[in-house]
Amino acid sequence: MLVLSRKLNESIIIDDQIKITIVEIRGDKIRLGIEAPKNVSVHRREVYDAIQRQILIEDGTLANRPTDVDTQTT
Repeated sequence: MLVLSRKLNESIIIDDQIKITIVEIRGDKIRLGIEAPKNVSVHRREVYDAIQRQILIEDGTLANRPTDVDTQTT
């Protein structure tokens, strides 16, 4: 994982086509602006995970499969 520090209004560029800009910093939260081509899907992680689960359910590959919570060790 690459970890970068950015300040308000600073950006990073991914693969010459995706631009991520820090648009607001409020307490312990930041707001990101993301510019990407229309053919690139951009989702919050929880939305992405829900989409992937739905795809697995529709394919029938999720039946009787343990969840991430079931397989984590403490």
